Amino acid sequence: MSKLTIYHGSEYIIQKPTYGLGKIHNDFGLGFYCTEYKDLAKEWACSSLSGGYANRYTIETDGLNILHINSFEYNILNWIAVLVANRLFKIKTPVANRAKRYLTEHFYLDVNAYDIITGYRADDSYFDFADAFLNNAITVKQLAYAMRLGKLGEQIVIKSPQAFEALNYEGYSKAEPNIYYPLRKSRDTLATQEYLKILEQEEDGLYMADIMREKVKQDDPRLSGNISE
Repeated sequence: MSKLTIYHGSEYIIQKPTYGLGKIHNDFGLGFYCTEYKDLAKEWACSSLSGGYANRYTIETDGLNILHINSFEYNILNWIAVLVANRLFKIKTPVANRAKRYLTEHFYLDVNAYDIITGYRADDSYFDFADAFLNNAITVKQLAYAMRLGKLGEQIVIKSPQAFEALNYEGYSKAEPNIYYPLRKSRDTLATQEYLKILEQEEDGLYMADIMREKVKQDDPRLSGNISE
């Protein structure tokens, strides 16, 4: 059997995660959002100075359908297409409006067809990176680089009733706000600072407007490896 140990950062102790609860407008839609890294879960738990908990679970993954959206089978436009379908973006320009339609039509992955999703977490400034790409401010290459800034890591999302049933609660550890809230802010600040350096660089790569004009599709070699490389 393949067993994963995962952590969910929260202000609450959650012994029995419930299918169907949570926010609809998350990165990969409705689900239970976790990570393989306990310290990262503690950062997520400390969205303020009130602190929280890293809830620990194990899950047997044999027989479950898993989408690894950061694998080489996909590219960063698959990730952003899923993101724009689920998160609430500010559509600032006609280009952004057309971009959302184009990405959904040509790069969207049906995340609801899977039991578990793994992929980037679009937290704080990371969501701003995706928003900038949608509004034609940065290239595909710059977006891919920006998503690795701050080493935010992957999230693991429990999606289906079968996956929820496979979860086993193993306990929790406290997330001390005086430690993990500054770490969370520092990670985001580092990503933002590095992102601003990206904006100062000249870039003649693929912008969203180019992708639409050239009718770029999934198999375009310019997109290969843009998440994982």
